[in-house]
Amino acid sequence: MKFSEFNFHPDLFKGVKIAGFKEPSPIQEMAIPIINNGSDMVGQAHTGTGKTAAFGLPMMDKLAKGEIERALVITPTRELATQVADELYHLGRFAGIRTLTVYGGVGYGRQIALIHKGVQIVVATPGRLKDLYKKGKIDVFNPEIVVLDEADEMLDMGFLEEIKEIFEYIPQNRQTLLFSATMPEPIKELANNILYRPEFISVVGDEEITKNIIDQRYYVINESQRDEAIVKLLETEKTNKCLIFCRMKREVDRLAEHLQALGFNASGLHGDLEQRDREVIIKAYRRGETKIMVATDVASRGLDVKDVTHVFNYHIPFDPQSYVHRIGRTGRAGKSGQAITLVTAEEFRELQRIQKEVGADMRLATIQGGEGIDESSREYLADQIRDMHIHNDANALIAHMGDMDRELLLEKLISCFIEREQHNVGSQIGFDQNTVDEMMQGYIGEQKATRNNNRRKKRR
Repeated sequence: MKFSEFNFHPDLFKGVKIAGFKEPSPIQEMAIPIINNGSDMVGQAHTGTGKTAAFGLPMMDKLAKGEIERALVITPTRELATQVADELYHLGRFAGIRTLTVYGGVGYGRQIALIHKGVQIVVATPGRLKDLYKKGKIDVFNPEIVVLDEADEMLDMGFLEEIKEIFEYIPQNRQTLLFSATMPEPIKELANNILYRPEFISVVGDEEITKNIIDQRYYVINESQRDEAIVKLLETEKTNKCLIFCRMKREVDRLAEHLQALGFNASGLHGDLEQRDREVIIKAYRRGETKIMVATDVASRGLDVKDVTHVFNYHIPFDPQSYVHRIGRTGRAGKSGQAITLVTAEEFRELQRIQKEVGADMRLATIQGGEGIDESSREYLADQIRDMHIHNDANALIAHMGDMDRELLLEKLISCFIEREQHNVGSQIGFDQNTVDEMMQGYIGEQKATRNNNRRKKRR
C-alpha cells in the first residue's frame, strides 16, 4: 500500500512526501482508515512503530478539509508532548495547521492566549491540561478528536485520575483514540468508559522488540565492577547514540560525571533538572551533539530518539514492563539494536523472572580485554600523570630512596601506572556460565540456610 492511496488533502500530502513517507507502517495501514471513518479506536503498539503519523495524518486531514476544527493529543511527559507536536508541525505545515504544546513548568499566559486565538491542535500533559480546564481558562477549546498516547505510561505515572477528570470537560460528541503498548486492566476499564464502540487493532506480535530485532545480552558481575564494565562496554561496542539506565537520580549524576571525566560525550537526565535544562539536553542528544544519555526511567519516558544503537541497563529495572520500555528505545523502524544488562549474582533470579515474563531471548556474555595498552591508553596515562596532585610526602619518599638514579626511579614509577592499566585492559568483565552456575548454587544454598534459621527462631 502507498500513502497516496489514503487520498489526503494535497497540502498535507506534500508534507508526507517531504518527510519521505512512501509505504505506511502496519499500525498506520490499520489505523488510518478507521480514523478516517470516524470510529473510536484502541491501538496496541510500541513506541517507534509510527503511531504519531498513524493518528496525526488522518486527524490533520480532517482539519485541512474543514471536517473538524480542533484536536487534542494527551501525552504522559513534556518531552513526548514536544516530540509529537514537532512531528505534527512538520507533516502539517503546508496545510497551515497550527500546533501548540501545553505542559507545566512554564507560565500559563502564552498557552491560554494561543488557545483563545484558535490554535487547531493542542498536545498536552495531563496535569497542566486539567488545571486549565478546571480553572475555566480554556472553555473555548472543544476538541472533536481526542488522542490518548502512551496510555500505559500515564497509568504508571499515576495520571489515571487526571485523565478521567479531563474527559468530564470534553464534549461527548467526539472521536476518541487510545494508544498503548500494553493493556493492563485499568487501561481496559478506561477505554470502556471514554470510548464508544471502539475498534481494536494491534501490531504487537512475535516480531516485536523482545524477540528478534534487539540482541539482548547480560553480564554477571560483582557490584564493584559496574563502572569498569560500563566503560569497557562503551569502549568495545560500536555505538552511535546510546542510553544508560540508572535507578536513582544521584546515580545518574555520578555516572554522567564519571564518564565525562574519562572523555566520553555524555550527559545526565532526571526529574530534578529544570525544564529548560532538560530541553537543552534532549535537543543536543537528538541532534547527535551528545552521544551518551544517562537517565532514570521516569526522565526517559516518552523519549523518542532516532538511531539509538545501544541501551545499557546499569542496574536491572524494577519490573518486566520497565525492561520492555527501556530496550524499546533501540531497534526502531526495523533496525537492529543492542540491549545490555549488568546484574550481580543476587539480582540474577530477578533477571530470569523478567526474561520469563516478557519472553526475552537473553544470552550470557563476557568481555575479554586486550593484551596490552594502545596509543589512546598511553595518551590517557600521560594526561593522568600531568594532572596528578603532588602529595605532601612525595619529596620525603624520594629522599628515602637514597642515591637511586632519578631516571630509573621515574621509569619504575611510570611502570606502576602501565601495569595497572594493562591489568584493567586485560581483565575479563563478566563471569562465564560455569562460574555463574556455581555462584547461583551457592546463593540458593545461602537462601535456604537463612530460611531454615528463621524457621528455627520462630519455633523457639
